[in-house]
Amino acid sequence: MAGKIFYRERQIVKEGVKRPRFRIVGVSGLKDITIYVDHLRKGELEHLAEETGAELICLRKGSKQEKKEE
Repeated sequence: MAGKIFYRERQIVKEGVKRPRFRIVGVSGLKDITIYVDHLRKGELEHLAEETGAELICLRKGSKQEKKEE
């Protein structure tokens, strides 16, 4: 079974700003991986997935309505 890398986009990112905009939320099924940075670029995420044989999974954003119901 291939591992999975779960990631999401940063909350505060402006268009045209040259800052990494993705954050790894969790990793499942990989034998050994340690990540030392807070934010990554999409290409860096794809390279990690390629080298480890993992699948990239982008987490869905929750809506404000879902927060109110909790």
